[in-house]
Amino acid sequence: MIAVFIGGAVAMLVSLFGTRYLITFFRRIGRGQPILGKEDLGPTHHNYKQGTPTMGGVAIVASAFVGWAVAHFRKGLAFSDQALIMWVCIVVMAAMGFLDDFIKVRKAHNRGIFWKKKGYVTFGLTVLFLWWLAAATNVSETFSIVRADNPGWELPWPVWVVWGAVMVWSATNAVNVTDGLDGLAGGSALLSFLAYTIIAYWAFRNPELYGLVNPLDLAVLSAAFAGACGGFLWWNAAPAKIFMGDVGALGIGAALGLLAVTTNTHLLLVLICGINVFE
Repeated sequence: MIAVFIGGAVAMLVSLFGTRYLITFFRRIGRGQPILGKEDLGPTHHNYKQGTPTMGGVAIVASAFVGWAVAHFRKGLAFSDQALIMWVCIVVMAAMGFLDDFIKVRKAHNRGIFWKKKGYVTFGLTVLFLWWLAAATNVSETFSIVRADNPGWELPWPVWVVWGAVMVWSATNAVNVTDGLDGLAGGSALLSFLAYTIIAYWAFRNPELYGLVNPLDLAVLSAAFAGACGGFLWWNAAPAKIFMGDVGALGIGAALGLLAVTTNTHLLLVLICGINVFE
C-alpha cells in the first residue's frame, strides 16, 4: 500500500510543478491552443480560450512515469513485463498526440496532420500493442465484466486482441472528446484512475478471487496517473491556464483502456469512464 501512495504522491508533486513550468514556457514563446479554423462552424463563446497554452499532457504522462518508477524503490515491488508493455503503448500514443498538437500550434489551426487519419493510425497501433501484451504476458484472454470468470468467456487470441484494441481505441477517443472544458477531462480521468487503483489493489489483496497478473504494479501505475491528473488539475481548473491537448488525451485514454483490459473489467470501463462515454 505504501508503494501505491508513493507513486501517487510523487506524480502529483512532479505534475504540479512541471505543469507550471510548461505554462511559463508556452507563454514565453507565445504559442497556444487554436480553437476554430477558418472553415469551421462552431460556438464562438469558447473563442476566449484561443491562445491558452496546450500540451499539458506532457506533464501528466511524464509525472505518472516518474511516480511509478520511484515507487519501485520500495522493497517488494518489481517492474513487470505487463506494466512495461503498457508504458510503451502509452508513450507511443502520447507521442502521436504530441505531434498532432505541435502541428496545430505551429500552423495556428485546430486540425493537426492526423485529423483525418488519426483514428486508423491509433487503432492499428493499439492492435499491435494488444498482440504484444497477449504474446508476452499471462494476461487473461477472456470477455469479462468485473473479473476473468464473470462471465468468463474464453476468446481466441486474435478476437481478444481486436476486442481489447477496440476498448483502448474507444477510451483514447472518449478522453480526447472530453478535453476542452476546464477541468473536465482531467477531473474525470482522476476519478477513473482512483477507481482502477482500488480495483487493482483489491485484486492484489485477494489473488485467489481475481488472479490478475502483477496487480500491485497495476495499482501503482493507476495511482501515479491519478496523482499526475491531480497536480495538473490545479492549473486546469476554471479558468484553465493550460489544456492537456491530444498528448494527454491519447496517453490517458490508452492507460485507462489498458487498465480495463489487464484488470479484466472490460465492460466496467463504460461505467468508470461514464463522463467520457456520455461526451
